[in-house]
Amino acid sequence: MGLFAQFKTLLPVQLLIGWIFIMSGLVVTFLMLCSCIIFPFNKHLYRKINVNLAYMHWSQFTFLGQWWSGMTVHLYINEEDFRLIGKEHNMTIMNHKYDIDWMAAWIIAERFEMLGNTKIYGKQVLKYVPLIGWAWYFTESIFLKREWEHDKRIIQKDLQQACDYPDGYPVTLLLFPEGTRFTEEKHIASLEVCRAKGYPELRHVLLPRPKGFIVSMHGLKGHFKTIINCTVAFERNGLAPTMMNILNGKPLVAHFHAERLMIDDVPLETDEMCASWLRDLFKKKDDLYEEFLQTGRFPGEIRQVRRRHYDLMWYIFWAVVTCVPLFYYLIGVFVAGTLTQQLISIGLMVLASVIVRLMIRVTEIEKGSKYGAEKIISQQ
Repeated sequence: MGLFAQFKTLLPVQLLIGWIFIMSGLVVTFLMLCSCIIFPFNKHLYRKINVNLAYMHWSQFTFLGQWWSGMTVHLYINEEDFRLIGKEHNMTIMNHKYDIDWMAAWIIAERFEMLGNTKIYGKQVLKYVPLIGWAWYFTESIFLKREWEHDKRIIQKDLQQACDYPDGYPVTLLLFPEGTRFTEEKHIASLEVCRAKGYPELRHVLLPRPKGFIVSMHGLKGHFKTIINCTVAFERNGLAPTMMNILNGKPLVAHFHAERLMIDDVPLETDEMCASWLRDLFKKKDDLYEEFLQTGRFPGEIRQVRRRHYDLMWYIFWAVVTCVPLFYYLIGVFVAGTLTQQLISIGLMVLASVIVRLMIRVTEIEKGSKYGAEKIISQQ
C-alpha cells in the first residue's frame, strides 16, 4: 500500500471528510431555506437555484467515488440511447442489491449533468435526516408513509410539480420498485410470493411492488417520454461495494447497464397489465444479472464517459472554506487555550467520529430496515 493510500485510511482524514460534508451541507441547506421566499412568486427560479445548490453538496459523493477512491463505472448502453441521456425528463428504475449501487448511479448522473435534478421516492422519515434529507425535501423529492391511500395522493400531487420544470433542467425520478435493499431474508419472502402467484422466480432481485409505479405511469404519461432501465453489478471477486471502502480510497469497479424505454409502451389499460409489465422488466434484470455472473460483464458495448472536473473543484472549494477556520481555531486552542477548551475540542472530535460512523452505517445493508421481509407479500 502506497503512502497516499495509507493516508486515506487515517481516522483524522476521514473526520475531515465528515467535517467538510456537514459544514458545507449546513450552508447549502440554509441557502435552500432562504430560497423558499422565492417559491410563491417564481417557482422556476426557485427550482433553478435549488438544482444548483443540491449539486454543490451532492457532488461530494461523486468526488469520493470518482476522485478519492478511483471507482470505475463501465456503462453499457447503445449509441442512440447514449446520445439522449441527460437531455430529457425520465424515470430511472434500478435494482437495489448493494450498499452503494446508488453511488454508481450518481456518478453516471454527474457525468451527464443530471445529478442536481435527481429526485427520489423515499420513506417519509428520510426528509428529516439532517443535510441530505433536508436537501431532498427542498428539491421536491417524493416522500411516502407506506400507507397506500395517503401515498397515492402524494405521488399524484408531487408528479405534477416534477412535470413543471424550466427548459434546460431535465428531471430524473429515481425509483427502486423493490422498495428495499436486497437481503437473503427478503429474497426468501419474495420467492414465496412468486411461487404462490405463479410468477417467474427471481434469483438476484426482489419482486417489484407495482402500486407506486402504476400511479407514476398515469401521472407521467404525456409529460415524460422515457424510462431509463438500469441494472447495476459490482465485480464478485473485487472489493466489497461499501461506503467504508470508498472512504478508505479503495478502487471499486461497477458495471452499469442502461436502456431507454418509452412510457407510451407501458400498458395502462388495467393495473394488472401495468404490474405485469414491471414484473417482466425485473425478470429481464434478473437474467441480465445472471449473465453478468457467468461472463463478468453485461451484453453490449461499453461506453466510457469522461469524468468532469466540477465535483473536484467544488470539493476543493468546500475544503478551503470549512477547513481553514477549523485549523485556525484548533491551533489557537492547543497552543494557547485552557485545559477546559482543549478537553471540549477533544470531546467534539470524538462526537464527530461517532457521527461519521453512524452516517456510514445508514448505507449498510445489514443495518437496513426489516420492512421488506415483513411486507413483501402484502404489497403484491
